[in-house]
Amino acid sequence: MAVYPRRATRSPPLSSHLPAQTPGGTTPVAPSGRSLGGKKSGVAAAHSHGPGLARFNALSPEVAQAALLHCCGSRRWAHRVAAHRPYPDPGALLAAADEASYDLSQQDLTEALACEYSAELAHGASYAALLALDAAHAEYERKFGHAFVICLDGHPPEEQADQLLAAIRRRMGHEVDEERSISADELRRVARARLCDLTHWLTTTDGPSGAEIGLFAPAG
Repeated sequence: MAVYPRRATRSPPLSSHLPAQTPGGTTPVAPSGRSLGGKKSGVAAAHSHGPGLARFNALSPEVAQAALLHCCGSRRWAHRVAAHRPYPDPGALLAAADEASYDLSQQDLTEALACEYSAELAHGASYAALLALDAAHAEYERKFGHAFVICLDGHPPEEQADQLLAAIRRRMGHEVDEERSISADELRRVARARLCDLTHWLTTTDGPSGAEIGLFAPAG
């Protein structure tokens, strides 16, 4: 499921910064970036050892933090994950990302949530589903003041519309503090999936060129 910007002041999602094909080839590379679900599990991609993690470890602090901000919009989170490199294996990277997520202050969480987009259904969704989702998002954002965050990684596309709408309607009944806690945990899970997509992309390339590195502008 792709996520598209709903606020003109935001930078494009990480997936739009990644090359459409590998250097010297024509095979499409489609990491989900800020995806909330889909056929491929980002977490599963991280369990395969390859050059992606080594390339991530070798990025400069500035480039690493800029790329990480597309996984989670908290600058403190991105700084911590980048600062603890090098990671010996994907599990260590994900553990560090989780630890940084659990340690987010309320101010950090507000910053990260402000960088999120409300999910939109993939192409092919019915018009009725799109209308229902748009109305549900608007109601949610009016009540809680931030985009609806959920990780649907692993759910097949045909189930995502029902899952997403049901989750929004269920969580609309929460108090603000309860919903912030749930959003924080969903943000942690989404950040893991995006981080896996980032290292997977680095595995499929010969490493980002200077021009591609320049595309990792900090989110926000």
